[in-house]
Amino acid sequence: MLKSRKDLLNLQQKAKTALADQKMRILVCAGTGCVANGSLKVYESLKKLIAEKGLLAEIDLVKEVSHEGIGVNISGCHGFCQMGPLVRFEPSGLLYVKVKETDCEEIVESTVAANTIIERLLYSDPNTGEKVKTQDENPFYKRQVRVTLKDCGRINPDDINDYIAHGGYQAIAKILTGMTNEEVIKEVLDSGLRGRGGGGFPTGRKWSFAAVQPGPKKYIICNGDEGDPGAFMDRSVMEGNPHSVLEGMMIAGFAIGADEGYIYARAEYPLAIKRIRKAIVDAEALGVLGKNILGTDFNFKINVKEGAGAFVCGEETALIASIEGERGMPRPRPPFPAVKGLWACPTVINNVETLANLPAIILNGATWFKGFGTATSAGTKTFALAGQVENTGLVEVPMGMTLREIVFDIGGGLREGKKYKSVQIGGPSGGCLTEEKLDLPLDYDELLKVGAMIGSGGLVVMGDDTCMVETAKFFMGFVQNESCGKCVPCREGTKQMLAMLTKITEGKGTEQDLVLLEELAQNVKDGSLCGLGKTAPNPVLTTLRYFRDEYVAHVRDKKCPAGACQALKEYYIDPEKCKGCTLCSRVCPTGAITGEKKQPHVINVELCIKCGTCAEKCKFGSIGVR
Repeated sequence: MLKSRKDLLNLQQKAKTALADQKMRILVCAGTGCVANGSLKVYESLKKLIAEKGLLAEIDLVKEVSHEGIGVNISGCHGFCQMGPLVRFEPSGLLYVKVKETDCEEIVESTVAANTIIERLLYSDPNTGEKVKTQDENPFYKRQVRVTLKDCGRINPDDINDYIAHGGYQAIAKILTGMTNEEVIKEVLDSGLRGRGGGGFPTGRKWSFAAVQPGPKKYIICNGDEGDPGAFMDRSVMEGNPHSVLEGMMIAGFAIGADEGYIYARAEYPLAIKRIRKAIVDAEALGVLGKNILGTDFNFKINVKEGAGAFVCGEETALIASIEGERGMPRPRPPFPAVKGLWACPTVINNVETLANLPAIILNGATWFKGFGTATSAGTKTFALAGQVENTGLVEVPMGMTLREIVFDIGGGLREGKKYKSVQIGGPSGGCLTEEKLDLPLDYDELLKVGAMIGSGGLVVMGDDTCMVETAKFFMGFVQNESCGKCVPCREGTKQMLAMLTKITEGKGTEQDLVLLEELAQNVKDGSLCGLGKTAPNPVLTTLRYFRDEYVAHVRDKKCPAGACQALKEYYIDPEKCKGCTLCSRVCPTGAITGEKKQPHVINVELCIKCGTCAEKCKFGSIGVR
């Protein structure tokens, strides 16, 4: 049990020494993606093989034993998810990708015992073909600046001593031994940190509202209800560095005068919840969480609430209702949670990434944090890079970096030679940006000017074979399903917008439908009660704004320019390529294909149901779509 900051410093030094004594440290990624691909089997196999050689170092970092040898440990998400399982070697920084259990014996014999690099396990740059040895040299990581993710992939998330060895809990110790709550709030205000959950509200200002409220009880809520399709930033932080979230909550609690907090995480994140719960138990046992933290009079208790996966519970008041045991539905504001929140007490809600930034800000100072980013959007931001891009995964970059740099420098450009068409940013609440916006700096204010938003940080890259009307329909289908139904504009408006988009993609839309769709989208945006409804029309409005010609083609010409809308596809047979093998006519379920054997066949478009079976079975590539 740590009774003072001095005790914490002594423990930190002991753990750092233990790490330094290891001749080599092997970190096997144990984030959700890598675990799903068998990384735990890789970890167990490496540990067993190294132990058999008598080289395994003691894992407990603070035992009074020698730590010399090879350390083998799990880590959180490295970010390069499509290349997992990932295995990193320290201190060299060597990174192996797509490692299998069957590779472990060779890794031990070659890399561990003989210090020989296995070329086939290195990352190969798809643009140059060059083999990349270390993580820092990898183009996926080279342009990143990691603050929130700094220790994800470098520490064992299940070992509190590993977190402490890397400076963990020094920020709360600094506060408790020399700062007032006003000074903490000012430091965060001066840093320019804005909420990373979507809205971008200044964090310090939100805290200042709650700090001045009277009453003996206040709460901090960590919003880990990450619901955007394809987004996994918060999950990775909770899985990879859970103690940074706990420390951030304590910093926020001290600042506003709260002694209790809740982590609200969706039940679909079992690994994150498991690691968060263990981190809480370990921190309480060590005396850096709970009563009289580090021997001071500051108390802070953290509870975990599992959400049922409702997207609307990412909204603050709906989240509060869910914790209170009610149905997760938004409440009118004001009063805002900072005045009347959880159980009618002043409450501050910050998302996972916002809280995980706080220890670094307190230790390094506001000026250091403002050294990253732009004048109005300081610091870094994590993004989940997905879609038709070479390198997918989790990235952290300075605010203000352009889309072009993220998509082409970090992401490696589009796969299979596709041409860039758009990026959907901010999930269902965001917008679709064209090639002309590739050099737009990613910060809160610049994106709002073009009808988009950073949101929680989802980035879905789309190529020229993507239909933007279909994309808008997909996101509208998502938000329509997730609408809680409390207010009419969202409940009925999103339903009607989805019906119009479906009608258009089926080739039944009219130009008047486009006028009505845009008008309805604006009404839903203006009239909805909460952020879900107010931002639900963004994908529709931005695609209408930047890709209106595609909508016009669907309603006027009854064509999908991308050839993606099934109902608007027209299959044809190229007579120059057709050999008359009759296979297509034999598999056609409606008898739409006719022709003599060894003669070119034809498709009756009236009978064709556009199932695509003929094109799949054709051995000569003679069946196309127009």
